[in-house]
Amino acid sequence: MVLNILRACIAAAFVVASTATAWGQPAGSEGVETGAAEVSGIQSQEVAEEPDRSLGPGWYGTEPIKFLSNEGKGYSFAEMILGEDRPINFGGWVSLGYTSRSTGLFNSDPGRINNQQSWLYIERVADGSEGFDWGFRFDGMYGTDSADTQAFGNRPGNWDFDNGFDRSSGYGFALPQLYAQVAYEDFSLIGGHFFTPIGYEVVAAPTNFFFSHAFTMYRSEPFTHTGALATYSGIEMLTLYGGWTAGWDTGFDQNDGGSNFLGGFKVTPIDEVSFTYLATAGNLGAIGDGYSHSIVIDTKPLPGLNYVIQSDYLDVNKDVLGTGSDYYSTIGINQYLMYYIYDEIGVGTRFEWWKPNNTSYYEATVGMNLKPIPNIIIRPELRWQWSPAANDNEARNIAGVPVDEGAIFGMDVIYTF
Repeated sequence: MVLNILRACIAAAFVVASTATAWGQPAGSEGVETGAAEVSGIQSQEVAEEPDRSLGPGWYGTEPIKFLSNEGKGYSFAEMILGEDRPINFGGWVSLGYTSRSTGLFNSDPGRINNQQSWLYIERVADGSEGFDWGFRFDGMYGTDSADTQAFGNRPGNWDFDNGFDRSSGYGFALPQLYAQVAYEDFSLIGGHFFTPIGYEVVAAPTNFFFSHAFTMYRSEPFTHTGALATYSGIEMLTLYGGWTAGWDTGFDQNDGGSNFLGGFKVTPIDEVSFTYLATAGNLGAIGDGYSHSIVIDTKPLPGLNYVIQSDYLDVNKDVLGTGSDYYSTIGINQYLMYYIYDEIGVGTRFEWWKPNNTSYYEATVGMNLKPIPNIIIRPELRWQWSPAANDNEARNIAGVPVDEGAIFGMDVIYTF
């Protein structure tokens, strides 16, 4: 049944693509900027490459539907209202999703169509290329992803956590970003509440290839910080990051004396390869004292082909999972292979090994990324997650996620504006 649904969705998407495809902007281009991609420029996935023109324009057999695609450029409400040279930008997206079963992570409300994310942002990007400049950013969202987007590292009642933002049926509000920015030439500094630059996957839906998320992203990385983060890009092929935050997942609050270093570097020896190392160390707040790092190697070995390998490590002196131990330690390896048949059609797979406190979990996902028109993204997928140690032993399932129950079908449709 699930496979039949997936086939039908993919077939429908290809029909739409064959009749209404338009050369669109990649996610993260103007009008579709999302989340942490703007904090440091590193925590974002390039969901679409530049169009591969080798097959020739119109290879899919028809011209774009112009009134839907805005001559192939997509629609930006900010540009329509304030013009191309606007000093302030705003926009957002709506993501409607369905999952056949809970993954135990973000997609935890199965069997119904959910408003995963209704997102609005307003910003002024600081551009220091011609001297001193300033900027800011504010993000607010509503949906079933809100509980995982709030500053849950806070003490209850602070900012957007346990402060009347939750609603019934898994819905609620979150305020994931509010920060100021200054820039001068190759130096930039942000201060306030912002998305983490750590890792490969992000909270913002349009910036991820897959609808579902990796265990590593959900259980071994922070989502947000409150503090300050500096970026310096004045050395060829090297970008440096360094700053201070009040622990993990805090929103203008300092829980349990949270105070830690956040920083690292990104090396790009050639255009097709980048290596990023980012770490946190010190008092991480609600999850205790410790250290974490994330290493991401992002490669483009062939036109349209993107291979990413990521390894995360976390070790803290607190029983985060409530298992009776006096520590929480995780290590994992994620691999992503994505191929863009054309700018609007991508296929991909993700395979993950994740090991918290000596119990190994595995996850494999196959999916597609379809853009029938520039403002629409469709992400169908099939996901499997299992743990040999926990399959027949619930006591060993220390992460408390569904395991070895067959394929999980998921799909969302994102409209950006």
